[in-house]
Amino acid sequence: EPLSENSLFQLYADDVPPATTEATEATEATEATGPTDPELAEADAEELAAARQHASSEPAGPRQRNQAADRHEVARVDADLLDDMLNSAGEISIFHSRLNRQIKAVEFNLGELSQTASRMRDQLRALEVETERQILHRHHDDSRDSGDFDPLELDRYSTLQQLSRALAESVSDVASINELLHTLTTDAETLLVQQGRVTVQLQDSLMRTRMVPFQRHIARLARLVRQTAAETGKRADLVVKGATGELDRQVLEHMLPPLEHLLRNAVIHGIELPADRRTAHKSETGEISVHMRRDGSEVVLEIADDGAGINTQAIRAKAMEQGLLKPGERLSDEAAKEMILRPGFSTASQLTQSAGRGVGMDVVASQVQKLGGSLRIESQRGHGTRFIVRLPYTLAITQALIVKVGEEIFALPLPTVEGIARISRDELLERLTQDDPRFDYAGHSFRLQHLGMFVGGSPSRLPADDTAVPVILVRAAEYSTALITDELLGSREIVVKTLGPQIAGIPGVSGATILGDGSIVVILDVGTLVRAQRETPLPQPVAAPVDTRLVALVVDDSITVRRVTQRLLERNGMRVITAKDGMDAITALQEARPDIILLDIEMPRMDGYQFATHVRNDARVAEVPIIMITSRSSEKHRARAIEVGVNDYLSKPYQESQLLNAIAPLVRKS
Repeated sequence: EPLSENSLFQLYADDVPPATTEATEATEATEATGPTDPELAEADAEELAAARQHASSEPAGPRQRNQAADRHEVARVDADLLDDMLNSAGEISIFHSRLNRQIKAVEFNLGELSQTASRMRDQLRALEVETERQILHRHHDDSRDSGDFDPLELDRYSTLQQLSRALAESVSDVASINELLHTLTTDAETLLVQQGRVTVQLQDSLMRTRMVPFQRHIARLARLVRQTAAETGKRADLVVKGATGELDRQVLEHMLPPLEHLLRNAVIHGIELPADRRTAHKSETGEISVHMRRDGSEVVLEIADDGAGINTQAIRAKAMEQGLLKPGERLSDEAAKEMILRPGFSTASQLTQSAGRGVGMDVVASQVQKLGGSLRIESQRGHGTRFIVRLPYTLAITQALIVKVGEEIFALPLPTVEGIARISRDELLERLTQDDPRFDYAGHSFRLQHLGMFVGGSPSRLPADDTAVPVILVRAAEYSTALITDELLGSREIVVKTLGPQIAGIPGVSGATILGDGSIVVILDVGTLVRAQRETPLPQPVAAPVDTRLVALVVDDSITVRRVTQRLLERNGMRVITAKDGMDAITALQEARPDIILLDIEMPRMDGYQFATHVRNDARVAEVPIIMITSRSSEKHRARAIEVGVNDYLSKPYQESQLLNAIAPLVRKS
């Protein structure tokens, strides 16, 4: 029976073995990630053709047909759309953090409300006891109206007692509402935890869509090594470890050219000629290895060769020739290795298409810095060179160290931080008194500097107590710096936000993020900062600015009076301490010595006369002038105030100028 064209196509699709299916999936996945290298696309086409030829030469069985039917479908998604989705997921994470902080604040206030309700219960209990006592005292006057019933035999309710009972019921209602709100808050916190898990899963899923297998580019890199070795008359093999790992698509796209340059340099400058390798008792074929591994929130790329290593003597001679090194100036091996990262610097003896132009290694270093990573060079003469590149696992979300400098908060990406050390306060002060303060750690020397010097601030005073001061270590060869901060707020996962053109051009600023409290924090590129500030002298830590404002103690049981007086005095350049009665004012005197005291008379627990007497009997504050401000304007009250040592007496209400005129001569005299 003849078959139609559609039937023939269906039979062919059913007979496709797994090899063809896998090749098709690989092709679709490659297309989903965007344009690729032409040579790589050609290699994929050859693999696909071979798979089809293999499929046509072998019959398909039932098992193969089932596998083909169960194959995963791959959808093409625009890369920009994925970036937008991941950015939106980051925004959800930020709002989740802010909601979490709001819930914590509500819980704290509910705890305060619960304590307030408890205090009100105690006060109402005392009020009820006092009311019962008053009823007992009035028993004899009311005995005729009550039919000679004893108060224990018949309850009597005064208006005050009825009000206290009603107030007790209101307090009970407040406590019930507090418990209900606490329950709702707990439920909301549980929902936030669940929503946080879903958000993390969403971010992880979106992150996986951005991941690209590193092994996709191995053939391209191996071909580059072979071609460079053939052009230079050398032999070299590329060995890749960790090829099954994945990188962020943007990270890989930006790092492929620097990686190619590192491999090209390894062949040209590292691997020796076969004759030289035989003389050094090495194999004629050199080995260049690329090792990729995941380290927490970072990806580590190690590019190593078993060649001759970096010739530091040749680097010093070239630096002297180009005027980068003064005659007699010493250059350490570590600084010499970093010299190859300078623009226009090359030790090649002749100019070729691949070497001698001094362009490449500076591009590698700058590209790594743009990605928020770090580059370290290790070399041993005669044994080879190793480049260690640490990159963020993704550019959208990264781990950062949150630090505080003065009143500002900054974020330092963890890949740019070598480590954190703690130095005792006395040792740090001793080091800072030296001409060139240094701190040695793990065999490296770091120059001590305060982070405030790099962000337009000034060094802050060290803590007064004898505690260990944390310093942040940044490796940058001769620019290596140990940064002193005012406070370390911990490590957090942040969502990186790009900056606008107005700020993006500022050196040392790589982005911004939003913390859970809604504050915007600048992400610093500390590598660029320490390199730019190398020649800046280190000023000594200055003392914190001394507050020279006059201190006024305002003692009044009315919160309205306290606030109005506080605003008035602060507008006139004074620092104000408030207290609601004499007992609170005594506590305030133990913490600070005021320059003047503004005092009311009628207050609970301790009135103004009692407090003024206490002040005059305390030798530490006996000379502090006191102005009594009260609504009692009689001569009797005024005489009593002068008797206990009050300097001036004002009646309410008063004019603002009247109070200021009364304060000025007393403060000037004291």
